[in-house]
Amino acid sequence: MKLKSVFLETLTASAVYVAAFFMTFEILMPVQAMFFPDFSSSASLLFLPHGVRVLSAWLLGWRSVYALLPGVFLTYYLLAGDGVFTASRLSGIAISVLTAPTVFFLAAKLGFDARLRSNIAPCWPCVMIVGIIAGIIGGILTNMAFGSPLLDYFAFFIGDTSGLFFLMLGLMLLFRAERARSPR
Repeated sequence: MKLKSVFLETLTASAVYVAAFFMTFEILMPVQAMFFPDFSSSASLLFLPHGVRVLSAWLLGWRSVYALLPGVFLTYYLLAGDGVFTASRLSGIAISVLTAPTVFFLAAKLGFDARLRSNIAPCWPCVMIVGIIAGIIGGILTNMAFGSPLLDYFAFFIGDTSGLFFLMLGLMLLFRAERARSPR
């Protein structure tokens, strides 16, 4: 693979991840706080970056680890500053970039191959299932790394699942509108 392609994949995946992060923390989380003022968890109930992680893993496979790493590191740095270098945050970064491609790989080994292939139409429900499993595993591991309360485990699951669903829904509607506009 050419260096230019790797650079473009990394730039694109990380930029989309950072954009999803800002949309989540700057727009969605303040709205969440208005509707759920007593919700004590700092987790987002609509976490779009998980959707970016899953779709990047689906599109790029293991290359998504390197493509997302700069964006994931940057978002952790923005939240924690120099605290990004603590063991729990470095674990969180590793979990963020490794979980989705690992689940896609293991699912394929178990006969449930939802990975992108040129000769087969995408199975969107299959991608969603793998993404939910990745969200569960990633949420458990991340919350264990941070020593989070039980409420955060549930909040991560809800946020990851809804974030993936709404990101996929938005992309599906965008692609459908694009197909409708293009001449046949």
